[in-house]
Amino acid sequence: MELTVDPRHRRLRDRVKRRTGVDLMPSEEVAAAFARGHTAGDPVAERFVAETYHGRMGADRARELLDEALRVGIDNVPDAPESMRALFAEFETIPDWVDPELIEKGAAVWRRWGYSLGAVGNAGTMDTYTEGSLAVPLSLSGGYAGKSALHRYLETTRWWMEVCRPHAVLTPGSKAREVSLKVRVMHVSVRARVAEHPEWDAQAHGLPISQSEMMLTLLGGSVAPALGLFSLGFLTSPAEMRAVLHFNRYLGHLVGCRVDEMYPETVADGMRLLYYFDATRRYDSGPLGPELVEGFVPSFAPGPDVRGLDRLRARFHLHLQAGYTRLFMLPWNRRRYRLPSGIPGTLFLIARAPLIVAVEIVRRISPAIDRRWQTESVRRWERWHAWHLGQREEAFDAAKALRR
Repeated sequence: MELTVDPRHRRLRDRVKRRTGVDLMPSEEVAAAFARGHTAGDPVAERFVAETYHGRMGADRARELLDEALRVGIDNVPDAPESMRALFAEFETIPDWVDPELIEKGAAVWRRWGYSLGAVGNAGTMDTYTEGSLAVPLSLSGGYAGKSALHRYLETTRWWMEVCRPHAVLTPGSKAREVSLKVRVMHVSVRARVAEHPEWDAQAHGLPISQSEMMLTLLGGSVAPALGLFSLGFLTSPAEMRAVLHFNRYLGHLVGCRVDEMYPETVADGMRLLYYFDATRRYDSGPLGPELVEGFVPSFAPGPDVRGLDRLRARFHLHLQAGYTRLFMLPWNRRRYRLPSGIPGTLFLIARAPLIVAVEIVRRISPAIDRRWQTESVRRWERWHAWHLGQREEAFDAAKALRR
């Protein structure tokens, strides 16, 4: 698959390299791997889904079998097909490069970021909806379109919260690992359905939810927020940035992303890959980009039956999310969409930054305060999540049909 670098990005890269010696672009090898990654999927999980969820077994029995294997272990499920055993074997293998201490340090960074991680990550994700390869699967699956946008975001938030719990991602049988495997299966199921849909242009876009696009989500949980949230007072050190990069690498392994060929080894490498993505945009999402972007932030607005403090709380989060989009979407992309001004939320975030800086400085002096900062940040995040979720449950449904 060919990717064309925008001439303006190339000229900027040449000027910066000439004056500073710093190259904004990744190496030719990484750029080539990123291009190839647009046509690469997750063969092991795809074989399992094709045989079970989309095969003769059927989605209901496949879901029961998956839940049973997650609960008692794949070796204790005699009816498990070989494709399922292969999936679990890959999922449960700890790669040689994993450093448990570094993963825990990265998870601690996520715990400190808390709610802000999701908000800045989502603003950055909305910035990518200029691309048809990203917008079409989301629009067809309906996850981030219309009234379901907030609930889908709450599902993703549940995964974020589970995987960053202390030592969770390396603990056999943990909720974090369970949800991660279900996310992987869900992505594969959506990929298969979208790939067969007449709206999907395989020649132009390769595979839906490709390896390269999954790689971008890992950067959106590591490099991008580490640098972006620095401006809002979260003083993430270079060592912590490297730790969160390592943590996201392992998360990628869990959800079926190849993290060996092109995964960045440094924060600078991650920024180069993000620059390369921006330089090769096609701006071909058409009306689907506005559908997704303009539906998300308003989904935080209070419903007509919400009154009193709950209404004020919902309005606050609406303005807060709009503020994050104003700060973390590229201005020329944000202007493409009709969004709330974001000014009240931006002012709040800027006004709060000195307090965050103060806590960040003190937590470096006192490990006890650091632990308290992590705990309170996650607790506030969980309270917000539970308040919005209400009586609903996260489904991570691999059997859900496309909406059109």
